[in-house]
Amino acid sequence: MHDARVSPRLLTVLVYAALSTAIVSSLGMLLVPTISRELDVSVASAQWMLTVNLLVGAVATPVMGRLSDGPHKKRILVTALAIILAGSILAAVATTFPVFLIGRAMQGLTYGIVPMTIAIGRRYLPADRVTVGIASLSVTVATGIGIGYPLTGIIAGSFDYEWAFWFAALFVASAIVVVVRGVPRGPDESAPRVPFDLPGAILIGVGLAALLAGVSEGEHWGWTSPATLGVLALAVIAIAAWIVVELRSDHPLINLRVMRHGDVLLANATGLGLGAAMYLGLSVASLIAQAPTETGYGIGMPVFWAGFVMLPLSVGSFGANRIVHAVAGRIRLSALLPFGAGVVTGSTVLLLVAHDSLWEILAGMLLFGVGIGTTYAAMPGLIARSVITDELGSAVSFNQVLRTVGGSIGSAVAGAVLAAHMAADAHPTGTGITLTLALGVAGCAVVFLGLVVHHLRTRSRHDAAVA
Repeated sequence: MHDARVSPRLLTVLVYAALSTAIVSSLGMLLVPTISRELDVSVASAQWMLTVNLLVGAVATPVMGRLSDGPHKKRILVTALAIILAGSILAAVATTFPVFLIGRAMQGLTYGIVPMTIAIGRRYLPADRVTVGIASLSVTVATGIGIGYPLTGIIAGSFDYEWAFWFAALFVASAIVVVVRGVPRGPDESAPRVPFDLPGAILIGVGLAALLAGVSEGEHWGWTSPATLGVLALAVIAIAAWIVVELRSDHPLINLRVMRHGDVLLANATGLGLGAAMYLGLSVASLIAQAPTETGYGIGMPVFWAGFVMLPLSVGSFGANRIVHAVAGRIRLSALLPFGAGVVTGSTVLLLVAHDSLWEILAGMLLFGVGIGTTYAAMPGLIARSVITDELGSAVSFNQVLRTVGGSIGSAVAGAVLAAHMAADAHPTGTGITLTLALGVAGCAVVFLGLVVHHLRTRSRHDAAVA
């Protein structure tokens, strides 16, 4: 429903706010070696700057998504950005690793920003711009990462790492100003006022935190250790209890009955599968770029330039998003998913067979961007046309959670494979790199074939109905 108070630049405002997710996300992988050295912790311990950010994001995203379906959309978005701002400042001034981790944990709320902006766009954008707006917001993270990584590399390579976090703080502060000025003032009188599902929030938070902790740290704790098995068992119990509670609740945190809808289920399965398969290729590409040439596969780029490896990802995802806009009215959104997954599969195959030169890595990242941009632009559209406006925030946030869980699984698999194939110089062997990329190819191929089969079956049923 359109509102007369809405600025014609609302979509630009929401995209700018969503870019904060990409800027903060780019402060992770490239800076792990630097944080290990500067804060005097092991590389394994420094990896917690990624893990704690992911854990908080997975727990906070469904909560933020549900709250964004309520009447106080703008207030919640500004509050979340303010917490992220405080976390960025804390990480920048931290002199000890525990304090730094607290800042990174506060930054984890960025994972919930995109679902919130999508819910606001669905509510306030004109009807003829809703589909385009949702697609643009969905690919903002993929597009922004290709910009954020080079910026992080330039800043961290030219100055101290703290300046990268100060830059993130400055960007988030500007996003708060833009949101305050550009998003309609609340409350949203058309939004439902229902009790918050606190039991559901606690159970899904415990379940996701335990799952991601076990998956992320399994390689360090040992996959058969009591700690790993214990947290994974806790995850299964908590998530099973959460499903029971949600199905019995009149106002669930996430309406699981909506998730059974064909388009929603397809989008969620794609998000989970591609999230896992994609991360295998992306993590290895970044590793190859920074590894010394003596390893036999590394390009030996300094951190100043290593971030530019992700720039083609931004170009590809942005271009794919524009193409989706152009063809959305003539092609079914469900048909775009197998196309995007096929492109991602092709990019992983390219990286598997050719990753000795910089141009090969850049070509692979460009194709990654095209494939991810296509699928990420189509998924929220499939969800949006299948759920009512009052539940869009929670439905899209659940899709975001599944992408995060998938990425964590892919990260854990990559870490386990590489850890099992370490050379004497503490760098992965060429065999480990090849095996990790091969697993990425296999995972992408499974998702691609599943989507193709689903599309063909759906099309045959449609043709039969028409006949």
